[in-house]
Amino acid sequence: MIAYFTASVIGKRYNLKNYERIVAYLKQKGLTVISDHILKTTETEIKTEDKTARLSFQKKLEAWITGAHFVISETSYPSTSVGFEISYAVAHHKPVLLLYNHDSTPPSLLAQYFDEKLICEKYTPTTLESTIDDFLHYAAHTADTRFTFFIQPHIARYLETVAEKRKIPKSVYLRQLIEADMENE
Repeated sequence: MIAYFTASVIGKRYNLKNYERIVAYLKQKGLTVISDHILKTTETEIKTEDKTARLSFQKKLEAWITGAHFVISETSYPSTSVGFEISYAVAHHKPVLLLYNHDSTPPSLLAQYFDEKLICEKYTPTTLESTIDDFLHYAAHTADTRFTFFIQPHIARYLETVAEKRKIPKSVYLRQLIEADMENE
């Protein structure tokens, strides 16, 4: 699987160790990780690029996102560019994990935006890997068969409430119920 990692280049001043830890863990899990554009780029390089170089980079970035199976974004330091990348990924139906460390606040607009494939999670040094593992399990199942069905409004309200309370997509909740039922047979 291919993972696209993004975070604020300026935020490396404060969060580089977390960025590196996330990327290293994903690689340890055997994933291909697109991350050099964050880890190996400097603020100065970005500021000195001309319009042609920026447009060329944007085309690469869009290809990386559409070619990835999912996106993981460390959002502890705010960035308009990272917000664009997240929005682009969501628009292309990619599962996206927004991570923010326990010392920061969640990304204000995205944390409240509800999309089944957008998951926002706070992490600590001890929960980072398990948070990523949970997301990887979810992302692995997004390639599964899509199944649409109609439900009554009171069931829809219940699903919304449970999904918000547990901070999981509705489909994950339903999948867990079905898997539990299958284990009991």
